[in-house]
Amino acid sequence: MAKVALIGTCDTKLRELVFLRDRIQETSGVSAILIDVGRNETKNDAISISQSELLAKYGGGKNISELSRRNFIEFISPCASEAVQELYQSGTIDGVVSIGGSCGTSLASAIMRQVLPIGFPKLIVSTIASGDTSHIVGETDIMLLYSVVDIAGLNQVLRDVLSNAGVAIAAAALSYAGRRASKEKLPSSKKRVGITMFGVTTPAVDVIRSHLESNYPIETTVFHATGPGGRAMERLVRDGELDAVIDLTTTEICDFVMGGVMSAGDKRLDAAAEVGVPTIVSLGATDMANFGPTVTVPAKYRNRKTVEHNPITTLVRSSADDCRQIGEFICVKLRNARRPEMVQLWIPKGGVSMLAVPGGPFADGEADGVLFSTIRDGLAGSGVEVVDDERDINDAGFARDVAEALVAKMGLEPMDTFQSRSNVH
Repeated sequence: MAKVALIGTCDTKLRELVFLRDRIQETSGVSAILIDVGRNETKNDAISISQSELLAKYGGGKNISELSRRNFIEFISPCASEAVQELYQSGTIDGVVSIGGSCGTSLASAIMRQVLPIGFPKLIVSTIASGDTSHIVGETDIMLLYSVVDIAGLNQVLRDVLSNAGVAIAAAALSYAGRRASKEKLPSSKKRVGITMFGVTTPAVDVIRSHLESNYPIETTVFHATGPGGRAMERLVRDGELDAVIDLTTTEICDFVMGGVMSAGDKRLDAAAEVGVPTIVSLGATDMANFGPTVTVPAKYRNRKTVEHNPITTLVRSSADDCRQIGEFICVKLRNARRPEMVQLWIPKGGVSMLAVPGGPFADGEADGVLFSTIRDGLAGSGVEVVDDERDINDAGFARDVAEALVAKMGLEPMDTFQSRSNVH
């Protein structure tokens, strides 16, 4: 059996919510728990957790009659979050779905992002699920389904959309329930390593991934360093889903400093330092910030070296001053490491990306030199070891040595050694 939490405002969308609930429960072995987050209390047998129950149990019985629409959403959201969190932690639910407009989507997405882990099925049918949805999804795996029409009365278009949503979340919940049971019975013996990658550091990541998975009991997870990718890795570290990190590609810091479109924000590099997992950091793609088509590049960068990566992405070379700021950012973060002995920073002096090697379009010894010296000086005496290497970041030998450096921090033995010892015993 699998259960799906269904979140919605029953005072405005009860008919649509009940229709979706019934479609979910048409899948054999799946039932739904309808949670009412409406502003006005609604009484109906289909509601599993009423608005008044949420307010009484999680909201201190607060009188919400005088709250504005925005203030009500801000108040009911944590109440619903606590309810969903309890359902998740008790193993009661295996998926969550919501329907709504901008307010309902804002409320439901906040619950899903803050309470539920990556991998847990989450779906929102929304009137605003077309266009820029980054503020809804964030760094999580929320699935969005555009409602096409407003969620204001059932019609053939909405019935089709909601029917698809019901089947989709029901199937996902059944799958999750099965996976959860399997994980409980057969916990993985492999260590989980996160690696950051960009197109211009892909050769190195391919070598690292192959080397680790071929020789050690390791499963790698690669994150595309596009902003959400870096944030997702940080989240998984905090959630205990990663045992170690090779943060090879720290380009998102360059975008943060230069105002590019792929910044991961000012919290980048925080998680691994705070948690204390074995971490290797390098400077992959810190020679570039990302912007959209060429015409979108800010005027202040028009005299810089640029590379049109594709029709929608223009790369701008970081200057010596940008590199100083990037280095300072990295040093501040790593100097706060809870276990500095578990952190190394590798400097690929031969080039921080395939574009920054000698003769490449972003080759700039002065800018790179400022970055390197800023890091060396900034981490001196911190307990974080800095490794200077003459090779470029995509050199296969550099990549394998980085992989081995992480393995040493993790205290792992090669699989053949481990297996031979097991056979002896």
